Amino acid sequence: MSTSNQHQFRYTQTPSKVLHLRNLPWECSEEELIELCNPFGKIVNTKCNVGANRNQAFVEFVDLNQAISMVSYYASSSEPAQVRGKTVYIQYSNRHEIVNNKSPGDIPGNVLLVTIEGVEAGDVSIDVIHLVFSAFGFVHKIATFEKTAGFQALIQFTDAETASSAREALDGRSIPRYLLPDHVGSCNLRISYSAHRDLNIKFQSNRSRDYTNPMLPVNHSAMEGAAQPTIGPDGKRREPESNVLLASIENMQYAVTVDVINTVFSAFGTIQKIAMFEKNGQTQALIQYPDVVTAAAAREALEGHCIYDGGYCKLHLSYSRHTDLNVKAFSDKSRDYTVPHPSLVAAQVPATAWQNPQAAPMYHAGAPAFQTQVPGGQVPSWDPNLQSVRPSYISVPGAYPVQTGAVPPMPAYASTGEWLC
Repeated sequence: MSTSNQHQFRYTQTPSKVLHLRNLPWECSEEELIELCNPFGKIVNTKCNVGANRNQAFVEFVDLNQAISMVSYYASSSEPAQVRGKTVYIQYSNRHEIVNNKSPGDIPGNVLLVTIEGVEAGDVSIDVIHLVFSAFGFVHKIATFEKTAGFQALIQFTDAETASSAREALDGRSIPRYLLPDHVGSCNLRISYSAHRDLNIKFQSNRSRDYTNPMLPVNHSAMEGAAQPTIGPDGKRREPESNVLLASIENMQYAVTVDVINTVFSAFGTIQKIAMFEKNGQTQALIQYPDVVTAAAAREALEGHCIYDGGYCKLHLSYSRHTDLNVKAFSDKSRDYTVPHPSLVAAQVPATAWQNPQAAPMYHAGAPAFQTQVPGGQVPSWDPNLQSVRPSYISVPGAYPVQTGAVPPMPAYASTGEWLC
């Protein structure tokens, strides 16, 4: 056995289904740990970011033999365990189970994690959040952000007692209606404790505030984002435009995958990234285009229409506050088309032609070619007489293997350019 392996594993310890991992990248995520350990068995619990340098972790397998299998494999392998290119050292833990790892939100602290349900970022200003929570004590700092769970805020109080009283009074309650914009109904507060103890606020903006440091620099461009939204000629609120669209899908009788979203939206221009997620029980997707003009054209054409004929999978589109999505390059829920991936090379389509063995060419003579990233079996067709209106789609039966039963046809245009749904 090599010297490196002698340092990597500690055989004097009694085997345990809990493994201790060292030399991890700083703030290694739970997803990275699970990806490393999954080949050896089912993970039932993890404890991340342990130690002064936050570079250690514990992983608990469902069965002892699975943990032994992982230790034995890397002990005999010439290739060490790695996360983000760093060699990870693995040994059995003294503990035989991980306790209280899955509910850090119940461990009292001076920082609250608040999820504001039923709103988008910008609907509830940081000043309104401060007004609501400062009723329970001095608020030191606030940082707001968007996650898969929705619009969230970290709120730092002086001590855990003050934070606890705010949580007890506000958890499950709604922000007073008179503090919300007219288009927002009730928005419930879901509150837990954060593992943070002191938020790092770099500047004052509409997204973050440090009320303990009046000398902190002000990000004027970010502060301008807090201004009231403009009102259009029709008297309705006009959204700030963005190159990223937020699509909400209702009446989902058929599966909508990343490839389906790509098929529909790529007819209007090159798609850079897609991210799908669930929010409040509804499937949503973020679609990133290279520019605002392309995103605006897609929104105008697709808003209120359906992916499938018969009113199925209806799209509601708005602009996202994101401008550059941070997504995994290739997964079931996301795609980054700006990053080459071996599995995507064969599916790339030349900008000048479309070859599809399952369907005849759909472009009319003289119609412009469109660069699309369309999976096999989904062919967007374009009538040159309707170029300024909307595209139509023709689906090939069985194009989506994830669906059961017959796949309804994509909506097609009538001669007037109207949608069927």
